[in-house]
Amino acid sequence: MSTWMVALRRGGWTRLGVVYGLIAAWLATTAMHIPDGYLSPITAVILYALVIPFWYRGLQALRKQVNARSVPMMALMASFSFIIMMFNVPLPGGTTGHAVGATLAAILLGPDIGGLAVSIALIIQALFFGDGGITAIGANCFNMGVVMPYVAWWVYQAVGGNTPLTASRRVAAAAVAGWVAMTAGALITAIEFGVQPMFFTAADGTPLYAPYPLDVAIPAMIFPHMLVASVIEGAVTALVIAYLQRSNQAALQLNGAAPTGAAATGGLSYRALWIGLAALIVAAPLGLLAPGTAWGEWGSDEFADLGLSYVPTGLAQLEGVWGAPMADYEIGFLGNASAGYVLSAVLGIAIVVGLVWLLTAVLARRQTTTP
Repeated sequence: MSTWMVALRRGGWTRLGVVYGLIAAWLATTAMHIPDGYLSPITAVILYALVIPFWYRGLQALRKQVNARSVPMMALMASFSFIIMMFNVPLPGGTTGHAVGATLAAILLGPDIGGLAVSIALIIQALFFGDGGITAIGANCFNMGVVMPYVAWWVYQAVGGNTPLTASRRVAAAAVAGWVAMTAGALITAIEFGVQPMFFTAADGTPLYAPYPLDVAIPAMIFPHMLVASVIEGAVTALVIAYLQRSNQAALQLNGAAPTGAAATGGLSYRALWIGLAALIVAAPLGLLAPGTAWGEWGSDEFADLGLSYVPTGLAQLEGVWGAPMADYEIGFLGNASAGYVLSAVLGIAIVVGLVWLLTAVLARRQTTTP
């Protein structure tokens, strides 16, 4: 039995090749998707209310920056976020994890647009693939599309300062930003879990939703992140920034936050990034190899194995509220899990890219018609 289960029971190469390797290393970070039923309806509504202003802020920022350079990068960042979260890997303690991609999105696009890109990926995952709950979209987007990119951006700017695009200090800033942002996102998620049994219980005192108290949820989420996941997030983000400094400096100026007078050398190229995305799609079935479930993403049928003598009634009522058409990235008629995973990746990214282009087209049209 994993350490987290016990705690719950007790109540407590080439340039392109370099990019592939960096992304592969990034896949060891921990999941933070919240399924339906883990949060009370009141909590879910509050988190929707918190995230909507940031979506509006992101749309306003995107409207001002819609151009032939920024739109493809937003589509790429949303797509990378989507595909990266399909790669589950085993973590110490018997659980699994995956990356988010919010730190890099924030650095390349700014926190407003970067957070919107991550949110688009999360919404498509929930609606079409059942990865994250419908009722928890607000929470998941707040944790991974608001907390992570904004914290990452603030830390990156504070540490990087007004240094040139090619400065090694920016690489260090990216590393620190990735570590802090991932840890902050994990902490907020843990708090959302931990307050549920404090405020929402049945008549017999058992939790209605997430059964993990704060003294279990916080260590379970924070320690793997601080010691492993956040370290990898920071290291990989730094390595990607270092790669872009050498090979694609123009990508580092897209958000308009480069130091005054700084000029990128060379033009902005997307070819290698799209090829890398295609490679990740082909490699997607590797995400099926990891056994176990991410911490805090168990279904009600798994609680008995965790040592719980009950299933939270509120959780059981809400967990089936939405039937995703390709739940768990499975496409039944194919009869092959790997083929279904690859096709799900293709379809998901196609939907993500299509939504980004549609959204930006609408914003661009409104920009041209507004006096």
